[in-house]
Amino acid sequence: MNAKKLFSSSDINHIEIGTTRGLQQIHKYLFDGLYDLAGTIRKGNFRFGNSLYLEEMLQKIETMSETTLNEIIDKYVEMNITHRFLEGNGRSARIWLDLILKKNLNKIVDWEHIDKNLYLQAMERSPVNTLKIKTLIENNLTDDFSLENFLKGVETSYYYETNE
Repeated sequence: MNAKKLFSSSDINHIEIGTTRGLQQIHKYLFDGLYDLAGTIRKGNFRFGNSLYLEEMLQKIETMSETTLNEIIDKYVEMNITHRFLEGNGRSARIWLDLILKKNLNKIVDWEHIDKNLYLQAMERSPVNTLKIKTLIENNLTDDFSLENFLKGVETSYYYETNE
């Protein structure tokens, strides 16, 4: 499992935190060998941010402040809207969010305790109103940085992507 290797090796310490490049590094690490375009920003038009403006949007998101929980969640929501990759956006972005939270607030999300349906509903609503996703995340922050906790988060993140 690439996620386990990422968290249990020193490779996690070489990820740029809060940047598009860092998100690409995470995506490539997780999906290299699975997707030909792992770590590559998508091209073409999809239902998310139009690729014509994608580079500009990513540059703007990188400049967003990340000193408070509200700012960090706003940045996470904006990054989610861009839908940078063809596959694996959510899983990569949740790890990216945890790295930003750890760096700036000394916390990560306890994903295991966030209901899948509530999370997906909150993320669907987040481009219009971020209150639900902010509340879900704020109520489920932890300072448990153990490998076991990170891996539970990755496992839950994969579950969020299933049709169950």
